[in-house]
Amino acid sequence: MSSSSISRGAISHFVAKSLAVALGMTIIAIVARQGPLEQGMFSLLVATEAVYAALFSGIGLAVARRVSHHGDEAGVWLTSALLLCLLAGLVGAGVFAGAAHLSGGDPAYRYLPLLAAAAPFLLLTPTVSGLHLGRGRMGPINLLTVGPPLLTLALLPLVAKGAFDAMAMATTWVVARAVVGVAAAVHASASFGLRRIAWSDWAPLAGFCAVVGVTNLISWLNYRVDLFIVERIAGLAQAGVYSVAVTVAELLWFVSSSVSVAAYARIGQPDRARAAALTVRVVHLNLAVLVLVSPALVALAWWGLPAVLGPAYAASLPLLAWLLPGVWAYASASTLSAFYTNYLGRPQLSAAVASTSLAVNVVVCFLLVPRVGAAGAAIATSASYLLAIGWGLALFRRHAGLSWREVLRPDLQRLRRDLVSPLQRAAR
Repeated sequence: MSSSSISRGAISHFVAKSLAVALGMTIIAIVARQGPLEQGMFSLLVATEAVYAALFSGIGLAVARRVSHHGDEAGVWLTSALLLCLLAGLVGAGVFAGAAHLSGGDPAYRYLPLLAAAAPFLLLTPTVSGLHLGRGRMGPINLLTVGPPLLTLALLPLVAKGAFDAMAMATTWVVARAVVGVAAAVHASASFGLRRIAWSDWAPLAGFCAVVGVTNLISWLNYRVDLFIVERIAGLAQAGVYSVAVTVAELLWFVSSSVSVAAYARIGQPDRARAAALTVRVVHLNLAVLVLVSPALVALAWWGLPAVLGPAYAASLPLLAWLLPGVWAYASASTLSAFYTNYLGRPQLSAAVASTSLAVNVVVCFLLVPRVGAAGAAIATSASYLLAIGWGLALFRRHAGLSWREVLRPDLQRLRRDLVSPLQRAAR
């Protein structure tokens, strides 16, 4: 394991994610200033697309594991993976078209025809990202991270023609995601070549893909089910305000995910002791970083949200305070998931943790949201994250063969070096 290469990868991905987040916040600001109703609709679009991509994410992660854990050539899996994405996308298109018909023109879900039209292309980006993830190549992943929001803002004046409402932004967002996906697939095909499809090679991976897809679907529902419940019970406007609080709280995860993504390939190494030690190290690093950046995030939100988005979004600040404890703890989930999926090859463990969180979240949301509105969803989400990550650490400890002391107590000297090393490199 090379600490320097992980640090470089983490720094580069952090920079890319920072740029993507800045672009994403610009997009949110444009929509949110149209009012909470417009923000609510756009947030539901983004959530629905993320849940859809999660369902078929097993394709990309299967390729990542074949490349990183088994040492296969990337091109061997590319052709069939892309074709599987397109076939799955056609199924998705039919589901979205049916859902649009059943929604009966509900303003909250008027984006569904857009997703139906673009569905065959929206799975290409995560699949190609999985290929590069397995090879430990952060450059292409960074481009695919920045590309969609950057292209959205570039295309918006052409699509909106001066009318910057939520539907114009939704149309531009979906078009940009589809274009980036097609471009990523074409570039990967040119780089690695298109090989003859051997469907028999995918037969042993079918279960892995299905479990990963269900796991990530549950995970994304766990992240977003509260938003849909708020919209149904408290209304679209409250969902718009709540979505802003969730977006700001989850900014913490882009810090932690940069390290987790950079370490993903190495967590998949065959040596259990090294994989487990790296997982613990990354968990401790992520939690320490988020303790340091959380106060700055809260201060910026308290000043910036009402000033930039409008007075209506001052109501999101108490929601943010309720969300932060759970969001901080759940930053460990992506690293633990890498160990379950890429080292153990058992994504069902991630599914078990996410299912627990989802079940708690749904039950408590239905108890609290009718009584206290969006605040009930924030309390439910934070509590579910805290409970789930406790179980997630217990599962990791058992499969890694570590004691609770080794899992929970950081090596302070190494943690200090991990915290300082990126700053030293940036100063050079």
